[in-house]
Amino acid sequence: MISKAKIRYIRSLELKKNRMAERLFVAEGPKVVEELLRVLSPKILLATDSWAPVNTAFNASELISITDDELCKVSFLRTPQQVLGVFPMFSIDKAPVAENITAELSLALDGVQDPGNLGTIIRVADWFGIRRIFCSPNTADVYNPKVVQATMGSLARVNVVYMELETLLNGLPKNFPVYGTPTLNGESIYCQQLSAAGIIVMGNEGNGISATIRKKITRRLFVPNFPEGKTSAESLNVAVATAVVCAEFRRQQL
Repeated sequence: MISKAKIRYIRSLELKKNRMAERLFVAEGPKVVEELLRVLSPKILLATDSWAPVNTAFNASELISITDDELCKVSFLRTPQQVLGVFPMFSIDKAPVAENITAELSLALDGVQDPGNLGTIIRVADWFGIRRIFCSPNTADVYNPKVVQATMGSLARVNVVYMELETLLNGLPKNFPVYGTPTLNGESIYCQQLSAAGIIVMGNEGNGISATIRKKITRRLFVPNFPEGKTSAESLNVAVATAVVCAEFRRQQL
């Protein structure tokens, strides 16, 4: 049984200010929770009988057995899924040294504000072996419950760092490639030789890459529609575009 005070406490973590004050976030569902249990020990774990007997390899500060009705009262989901965990935020270096990122491919998100898009991009990065995502301060909060849910557990394997992107890019070696899709003009991504290491900048859903960061782009990427010249959608969703771009980078490394 879970108390009303505990329900209020967990529900309060839906707000960013409360998450930051407590340094905690909420994850729900067997897939997401079990992925996070591999790398984090939850402060609170709520589980129904349908989940708890099957999953025993975890160390929770507080384990509470609850009914489906009780889970509905505390869950942020329309359809609660057996288990909910309250986890400590990851310890992340807020000012990474440039040398640590010049040997690999990374993503930089400039003002991506939709939680679903951010969560999907984290999942895409995980799929394509991209270990680090740099986010501008005005990008959606990675610990927003909608973001956590959309990652489907990939948050456990992808390092998400918030910092001023201009500072990040200014600290890179002079010839280090910075890719971006700032306009619908440019050479097709499928006609370019892409490097194994670099930073791919993806912009805001409505405004694209900001003017300040656009000036830092050294390699412009263009994802053409098909057939070329045909009237089609105005643009790709930023998460979809990220998947297309990352897929081409990795394809060229095969």
